[in-house]
Amino acid sequence: MIVDVLKAFAIGICASAPLGPAAILVLQKSLSYGHRAGFYTGLGATTIDTTYATLSIFALAWTQDFINTYEYTIYLIGGLIVALLGAAMAFKDPFRKLKNGDPSRGASIKDYAEAVLTALSNPGAAFVMFALFAFFNVNAGRSGFSVLPIILGVAAGSMAYWFTFSYIFSKIRNVIKMSALVWLSRIAGIIVMIIGIALLGEGTFQLFFNKV
Repeated sequence: MIVDVLKAFAIGICASAPLGPAAILVLQKSLSYGHRAGFYTGLGATTIDTTYATLSIFALAWTQDFINTYEYTIYLIGGLIVALLGAAMAFKDPFRKLKNGDPSRGASIKDYAEAVLTALSNPGAAFVMFALFAFFNVNAGRSGFSVLPIILGVAAGSMAYWFTFSYIFSKIRNVIKMSALVWLSRIAGIIVMIIGIALLGEGTFQLFFNKV
């Protein structure tokens, strides 16, 4: 159980790490209004990630045979999604709409709600969460309250990531240059794209090799 909870914590971090729409929103709030606003925004993303995790773990309990049969197809599709996300990060400027705000404003329920809606607008995240559970091989042979520690592990990982993410950028908001953010996004995008291509290549190779 402890191992699965640690895996769930890692899943929460990995699900939050890609610099997608929710992360851009957290970054914007952190730079404009400070740490609390950024973290509250991150909690909105955590809510959706935890919801997807709950759906995924119950789905895994019913679809373990499907995962074992189509493991590399999942890598193939998940890799494609990750590669496209990385490409968007590498070749677009997601910070063009950032603007200065009043850091004394603090956090708002609006920050949380905006993140929830933003995360919901990215349905591909549900499949990524499903693929992460399959990749980390979390034991899905549970039901009822026995899955609660795993779900809480995902939530804790996501919250820890957003707390750290918002804290760092709220502290460097006065010294960081927008051009540096753009290049940081591009470098991160290239790394994410390489990971996606690797998963895509692994899935393609295994599917071809198994057929041969």
